[in-house]
Amino acid sequence: MRCAQEDRDEIWYNTGVKKMRKLAVCGKGGSGKSTLVTLLARGMRHKGYAVLVVDSDESNSGLYRMLGFDAAPSSLIDLIGGKKAVKQKMASKFSAAESEASMTVLEQDEIRVAEIPPEYTFSRDGIALVSVGKILQSLEGCACPMGVLSREFLRKLRLRDNEIMIVDMEAGVEHFGRGVETSIDSVLIVVEPSFDSLELAQKMNSLAAGIGINNAWVILNKITSEELASRLEAELGKRNIAVSGCIHYDAEIYEACLEGRPVYDRGAAEDIGKVLDILLE
Repeated sequence: MRCAQEDRDEIWYNTGVKKMRKLAVCGKGGSGKSTLVTLLARGMRHKGYAVLVVDSDESNSGLYRMLGFDAAPSSLIDLIGGKKAVKQKMASKFSAAESEASMTVLEQDEIRVAEIPPEYTFSRDGIALVSVGKILQSLEGCACPMGVLSREFLRKLRLRDNEIMIVDMEAGVEHFGRGVETSIDSVLIVVEPSFDSLELAQKMNSLAAGIGINNAWVILNKITSEELASRLEAELGKRNIAVSGCIHYDAEIYEACLEGRPVYDRGAAEDIGKVLDILLE
């Protein structure tokens, strides 16, 4: 028997409402993506949402510490047999002339947060964390299996009315090439004060538009002055990219990242609140 909540979930997905439910946070390496993911998760939790954070960055291993967990959950790729098993599935599909963009490796048609086994999802204070997979050793091969799994998991995940998902993407643009963003509805591009970050933001904005994502924003990070923020906004304006807000440099956050401690939004709460007001409209 279907419950009323399940009916509401299906209505949301079938009406195409342009509401932010699945947000991908991307940017250049070192721009502060994981920190922003943590601050956004805490900010959304303060607003009453249940938040699922998806760690889709196969190289950065510190997100769980930022969120306040003692350890990282087991990776989702291990839940379906590990990288070797996924590579074997992919090889057989390649042999059948199936493109990577259309491959599937999960048996379920739909996935709900509550159905993920507890060892693969850790939860604390209304924020849950899952990890797609990590590169753990040399000569392990490409990250393509994690990319295929990420795209399919994000697409099949069904969120309830009060749930929001935030995805910490890998640095750079390869995830766009794998089509991971085709499974989400919104993109937040993190820009730090550097020319490379501005150039990459322009490329990411174009790539998001190319796959039909209309909900794309830029957020400035590590801002030390209003003059700096204005300069970055002007440069982005030349590229026809609007800024949703900025996060000012916070010494407490910097020290927490340096020491591997949980990151809290006490100093950045006002900045994060303004950004969320725009994202959640």
